[in-house]
Amino acid sequence: MGYGSIQSSSSISSTQDLIADARSLGALKADASKATPATIRETAKQFESLFMRELIKSMREATMKSGMLDNPGSDLGTDLMDQQYAVSMSGQPGGLSDLIAQQLSRQMGVEMPGKGFDTGIKPITVTAPERLSKPASDKVTASDMALAPVKTKRAPTATQADFVAKHSDIASKIEKATGIPASFMLGQAGHETGWGKHQIKTKGGGNSFNLFGIKAGASWTGRVAEVTTTEFINGVEQKRVAKFRAYDSFEDSFKDYARLISESPRYAKAKTQTNSVTAFANGLQKAGYATDPEYAAKLSRAINTTLQLRRAQVQA
Repeated sequence: MGYGSIQSSSSISSTQDLIADARSLGALKADASKATPATIRETAKQFESLFMRELIKSMREATMKSGMLDNPGSDLGTDLMDQQYAVSMSGQPGGLSDLIAQQLSRQMGVEMPGKGFDTGIKPITVTAPERLSKPASDKVTASDMALAPVKTKRAPTATQADFVAKHSDIASKIEKATGIPASFMLGQAGHETGWGKHQIKTKGGGNSFNLFGIKAGASWTGRVAEVTTTEFINGVEQKRVAKFRAYDSFEDSFKDYARLISESPRYAKAKTQTNSVTAFANGLQKAGYATDPEYAAKLSRAINTTLQLRRAQVQA
């Protein structure tokens, strides 16, 4: 089967094949949209295979070569062997493919037969090459594995790591309920608050728990926090006093954000673009989530940083 495509459910790709091109992820999801247990399981397995191949590749690159027998031919052979490792390690009961299939089946309303799809995250046991391990983590969700690998120009800071660690449990919980990737929410919350350093305060100096900069419109009946904010009017930066929603907890803030993205027609298109960091960020900007003309680029960087931090929990 050629890269960048996946066959229909009547001719699902062989379990010995691996979709190694990150551009193929969109095609895999398209195949899963046929909404049958067989295509969902195969798509989930291919996602896990791709992730495992990238993990093995990263470990290879971190290992010093001897130089004596290294050549393009040996590199190709090693790459092919790693692909087979990735295939053989994928699709194990209770593994990442089960988690991915669980999310896909929930989003598409497909009941998956058999066990292992209603018990949440389980310990993962795999047979791996030397020095390779893949521990389970309650803070890592299926979307962290399914999204295309990303690279950031700068290593995450301690402040960013602390912010992600603090809110990961809540974000993972909300992802399971709504399908919005946890890293997307954490990245946006981090960007909106300067990774927790610039949170909106109420009049008395209390915490509004508003991590997403959601304003209090006419329909909002809860508490508010009135602060000075920066807006871009016709491309010109201006200071304005605005009212923002105030919550009783950070979890309430995550829930309200997820409800806004999931239920508002304004963000309907962005909600369908959660398979791509860039597409989701651009979708929010086009829908008018923020007036900053550079919002999508800044948000993409914040989400990619969050993805890097959460994936590190798997490789730790």
